[in-house]
Amino acid sequence: MLRCLLLTLAISLAPAGAARADDTAGGGAPALKVLRYAFPAAETGFDPAQVTDLYSNTVLANIFESPLEYEYLAQPARVRANTAAAMPEVSADYTHFVFRIRPGIFFADDAAFKGQRRELTAADFVYAIKRHYDPRWKSGKLYQLESEQILGLSELRADVIAARKAFDYEREVPGLRTLDRYRFEVRLARPSPRFHQLFTDPALTGAVAREVVDFYGDRIAEHPVGTGPFRLTQWRRSSRIVLERNPQYREQHYDEHPAAGDAARQRIAAAMKGRRLPMVDRVEIAIIEEPQPRWLSFLSDEQDIVERVPDEFCEQALPNGQLAPHLAKRGIGLVRYQRNDVSVSYFAMENPVVGGYTPDKVALRRAISLAVDIGREIRLARRGQAIPAQSHIAPQVWGYDPGFKSEMSEFDRAKARALLDLYGYLDRDGDGWREQPDGQPLVLEYATSPDKAFRDLYEQWDINMKAIGVRMVPVIRQWPEHLKASRAGKLMMWGVGWSGGPDADAFLVLGYGPNKGQANHARFDLPAYNALFERQRVMPDGPERAAVIDETKRLMVAYMPYKVHVHRIWNDLSQSWVTGYHRNLFVRDFWKYVDVDMAERERRRRQ
Repeated sequence: MLRCLLLTLAISLAPAGAARADDTAGGGAPALKVLRYAFPAAETGFDPAQVTDLYSNTVLANIFESPLEYEYLAQPARVRANTAAAMPEVSADYTHFVFRIRPGIFFADDAAFKGQRRELTAADFVYAIKRHYDPRWKSGKLYQLESEQILGLSELRADVIAARKAFDYEREVPGLRTLDRYRFEVRLARPSPRFHQLFTDPALTGAVAREVVDFYGDRIAEHPVGTGPFRLTQWRRSSRIVLERNPQYREQHYDEHPAAGDAARQRIAAAMKGRRLPMVDRVEIAIIEEPQPRWLSFLSDEQDIVERVPDEFCEQALPNGQLAPHLAKRGIGLVRYQRNDVSVSYFAMENPVVGGYTPDKVALRRAISLAVDIGREIRLARRGQAIPAQSHIAPQVWGYDPGFKSEMSEFDRAKARALLDLYGYLDRDGDGWREQPDGQPLVLEYATSPDKAFRDLYEQWDINMKAIGVRMVPVIRQWPEHLKASRAGKLMMWGVGWSGGPDADAFLVLGYGPNKGQANHARFDLPAYNALFERQRVMPDGPERAAVIDETKRLMVAYMPYKVHVHRIWNDLSQSWVTGYHRNLFVRDFWKYVDVDMAERERRRRQ
C-alpha cells in the first residue's frame, strides 16, 4: 500500500551477524543463510508509533514483539503467549486484563543502552502504548487503542493538547499501570471481549525501550530496537532493507500444531519441529515497484519468495489456477489463498463535490458506484485474481457472511444515468460532460500512482465514468505522498486496500466517525453507524452480534462513503531451496519460520 520519492539515505546500524555453523559454501567458511525478496511498495519508516503502511509494519513485526502472537500454522486463527508467560488474566466482564511478562528476555544491543544488557520489562509495554497517545508522534494507529476506552489515557492526551506541553509519561492513569517488574494491567471503561487481540500485533503493542526513543529522538524511525528475532542493519530509503539475526534473541524452537486434516501444514510442522528460531541469518528486501522487474527477478533466481505474483503474470504462472509446468519442474512451490482484505475507493465525505449526506450527494456516489464494472475490472486489471465484494467486511474474518448480497457489486449504467438525471447532474452546455445541480463543473479527482497496476485500475475508472458522462482526472503521486494528503483530508477520491485481524471490528473501523484521518480516510461520520459500531464492540461473538454487523454493512451501502470493489486472491511462490514457507494471514513475522538451503541455491546458480 505505500511508496514515495525521497532522497536516498543509507544507514548502517550494526555489523553483520554471526555465520551459521551448519551451512558452508564450497567446503570453506560457513555461509550466511540469506532470505531475499521484494516489496512492491516503499517503506515509510520503522517506528511503531508513526507508521501505518503494510510494508513498514511487516518489517516492524520482525523486530518488535508483543505479549501474544498467532500460531503460524493454525487455521482458523489461534492466539498463544509470546513474550507473556501465559495468556492474560481477564475479568468476567472483559474490562480488566493483567499481562505477566517472561523474565530473561532482552532487547537487541544498541548504543542507547550504553553497553549494558537491557531486559524486557512490563514498563516497556506501558510506555509503548502511551506513545500512541503522545501527540508528538501523530500515531495513525491511535484509533485502535482509543476506541477501547482505556481509562484515563484519552483524558491525558486531551490535557497535553490543551496545555500545549510535552506528554507526561510519568503521570499514572487508572487504565494502564505497571504492577511490578513483569506485570502490567489494562482497565477499560466498557467490556471488550476481543481486546486481547490487539496484543498480538508487534507494530501496535510491541515493547519499546524508552532509552532508545530518548537517545534517537526524532530519528527514532531510523533506529528500531526490539526483542524480536531480527534487527535492522542497513537501510536505503525506498530501495533496500537488510535485517540480520538478533544475537540477543532468546532460545526459541519450532513447535507448530496445525489441524490434523491439513496435510500441507502437517508436513511443514513435522519437518521443522525442534529447529532453533530464526533459521535464517539475514533478510534482504529490495523495493521493486514495477511488477515486471519484480517478477523477472524471481524467475532469474534473484528472489527466494515472491509474495503475490503480479496479476498481469498470473495467466503465465498459474494457468487455470494451477502452477505452470515449467515452474513446477523447477521445484517452485505455490501457496494460493483468499486474502483477508478489501479493495475500496473512498469518497471524501467532507469534500464539497462528492461528500455530504444530502440526497443529491448520496445519489451521486451511488450512481458512480453503479457505473463501475467490477467484472471487467477483475478480468482485465486484476487478471481474475479477485472476487466481487458485497461489503467492507473481508473473508477469513469473523463477521464475514458469504451469503450477504448488496448493491456494492451491482453494475447498471442505465440506473446510474437515471439517478444522475433525477438529482440534477445534467449536461447543461452540451459538451458531453455533466455538471453539478448548481451548474458548477462536475470533475472527479482520483488519486493514483504511476506504476502499471495503478494505471490499469485508473483506466477502468476512466472508462466507467466516460460511459455516464462524468469527467475524471488523475492525481498522480507516489503512495506515501497520497497517504499524507489523505490523512489530512485533502484528497477527493483514492483507491486503497485494507487488511485486518481475524475479526470484523478491524474493518468496521473504516466507517467509524471518531477514526477520521486514521482508518476512516473517507471521514464518514454517521451517528447511526457509530452507534452500531459501539454496540457490537461490547457483544460476545454470536448471532446477535452478526446481525448488528449486517446493519453496519447496509448503512455503508446506503450512504456509499466507500465504493467497495473486490477481495483479492494472492498467489505466493517460493524457490525450491526455501522450506517452511506457508501463509498465515495474521502473521507478518514469518521470516523466523522459513529456512533456506544455501547449497541448493548455489547449485541452481551454477546451472
